[in-house]
Amino acid sequence: MIAKINNFEVDLSKPIDISISLSNTDENPIAWYIEKPVIEPVVFGDWIGKVSEGKSSTNFNNIFFNPHGHGTHTECLGHITNNFYSINQSLKQFFFLAELISIQPEAQNGDLVITKKQLEMALNGNSPEAIIIRTLPNNSDKISKKYSHTNPPYLLEEAAIFIRESGIQHLLIDLPSVDKENDEGKLLAHKAFWNVKNVSHLNADARLNATITEMIFVNEEVKDGSYLLNLQIASFENDASPSKPILFEIQK
Repeated sequence: MIAKINNFEVDLSKPIDISISLSNTDENPIAWYIEKPVIEPVVFGDWIGKVSEGKSSTNFNNIFFNPHGHGTHTECLGHITNNFYSINQSLKQFFFLAELISIQPEAQNGDLVITKKQLEMALNGNSPEAIIIRTLPNNSDKISKKYSHTNPPYLLEEAAIFIRESGIQHLLIDLPSVDKENDEGKLLAHKAFWNVKNVSHLNADARLNATITEMIFVNEEVKDGSYLLNLQIASFENDASPSKPILFEIQK
């Protein structure tokens, strides 16, 4: 199915899923020192919500998970503020022009970081609505990686400021966080991207509708360049929701 949007076309029958699925197996990626998700049938006495157990006509599972630590998720500035802000209320549009870029984080003071200069070079003057950062090397173990205590790469504050000042509203990255794993709670990149100057008293120019999506995975065969992004979330009244970002190639 071909859809025409503005001056370009996309084939909606060829989606490129860049999300990581959530499961209750050891293959599920994990960050932030928690255990794997739990998916298990409801039990009432001797009744079990599982068809294969022979006591239920339906499969009826409870799911316990953390959106920030168990896979692809999209968050709003409510992730770092005293006052409550919901991703379900912050994200009201779901299609965006996006630029996929690949970056090899640089070694700096014992860390691997993404710099402003790298982003400038990769974007080459483009100012898309959304940016998708694929870090190199792009190993498939990102799909099941255990990130806790590994000090993954992250964005420098200057890089997050550059993204904000470029007018980019939606940031997607294949890391568990845009900030350093242990940064003493500074959250410099989160605050810079959302333009949050005080978590207790939100400034008028804070970016209420901007989002960060973390723990994506973009296969090698997907080339850098421009795409139509469909950013799908579940309707959670929470600072973050599990999400399913989908790309479509632009046919010019």
